[in-house]
Amino acid sequence: MNSLFRLQAPSSADLDSFHNDGYIYYPDVLTEDAREKLIAEILHIDDVRQYLDALGETSDPEAKSYFVRPWNDRGPVGHRLIDDPFVTALLQETIDNDYHFCHSALNLAPRGIGPIPFHQDHHHWKHENPVNLAERDGYYIQILYYPNGFSIGDRNLKIIPGSHLVAPTADATPERMLAGDYDADAGRTLAEVQLEVPPGSMVYINARIFHAVEAKPTDSPQPYRIFNIDIFKEAGPPHRYTQQIPPEWLANADAYRQKLFSRDAYHEGCWTA
Repeated sequence: MNSLFRLQAPSSADLDSFHNDGYIYYPDVLTEDAREKLIAEILHIDDVRQYLDALGETSDPEAKSYFVRPWNDRGPVGHRLIDDPFVTALLQETIDNDYHFCHSALNLAPRGIGPIPFHQDHHHWKHENPVNLAERDGYYIQILYYPNGFSIGDRNLKIIPGSHLVAPTADATPERMLAGDYDADAGRTLAEVQLEVPPGSMVYINARIFHAVEAKPTDSPQPYRIFNIDIFKEAGPPHRYTQQIPPEWLANADAYRQKLFSRDAYHEGCWTA
């Protein structure tokens, strides 16, 4: 299978960035053909077309984003992102071979949408059940795709590199990290980094790092920012959003995909049963 990406595998510098900073930033990493086809597939989804038709040219400060989770209505390129050779190489080089596909999401953020504060997405840390305590050190990987990119101050991603090195306690808030209270724990100065990414970029993150998103100005030259995400989890109990796999995804799945999809989905009570 030909890759959708301009790269074949992560470099040693990429791997150092993942382990030391908690993320890898890949600017303009999708091929132009893949990027254009991915955007076309997303904009062809009926619900997306209806959303954009209703949105029009609005710059309403009360605007609502388009968000769907899990994102199952994927076209050919969207599906190939799940097991593209570059994605597979990234996962195997960063967290080894024992992982599953967790879930995905699709988001369109229009002009006027508000910010998302700093947060972590490793849901086992937020609960005290025995299963959660046992899974807190397991990897939860988020692969963030930005087909049409973003500028600083215009729905841009913010991260605190190295925050994944701090134990996830209730006291370890992003405010205290940015105040320097946990520099010794991380072995580095913790500071906010704002990213500006061209179209077709990817950010590969360990969900332990704190990350946030800026608001999208009402006068943004970009009508909406497209964002899709795939999440992979280290083998083990489900995370909060580990999805049921659609039967059609399994119909022609090869052995690798079968392994990716062979896990329990989340359901209410599964952590305490």
